Amino acid sequence: MFEFIEIDEKIRKKVCNFIAENWGSPVMVSRGKKHFIDKLPGCLAMRENDIIGLITYNIIDDECEIVSLDSNQENLGIGTKLINLVIDKARKSNCRRVWLITTNDNTKAIRFYQKRGFNMKALHLNAVVKARKIKPEIPLYGFDNIPILHEIEFEKLL
Repeated sequence: MFEFIEIDEKIRKKVCNFIAENWGSPVMVSRGKKHFIDKLPGCLAMRENDIIGLITYNIIDDECEIVSLDSNQENLGIGTKLINLVIDKARKSNCRRVWLITTNDNTKAIRFYQKRGFNMKALHLNAVVKARKIKPEIPLYGFDNIPILHEIEFEKLL
């Protein structure tokens, strides 16, 4: 079974290690903004003291951005539960929408978010080309050797 908890300072070091393993860097870039995901609020899926899922988010004014979502074990409902926890936090903070960015190569994420009620809001052409100026570690090619070029913005209105 899994336990879902909020990130706190007691587990922050473990979160940093998880982020380094999954992202290679604590920096994420969305819409030209640099995020330090090891500093953001978030929720964890834990099994026997191991992180098996992580979501981070950032609330500004009446909008909640999901900055990162990871699940080490797919098709068990971990990602869905983590998203729902953030949506609950966004509602409690009187947000009008939850939004996120994924890249054009990430077809699994594109399917995943649509199946959970997120709609495509915008296609930001060549945004990843610009993001590489902020984070040069972003690879040129992603899933299925697709060139990573564009950001796709998804949103769920609350």
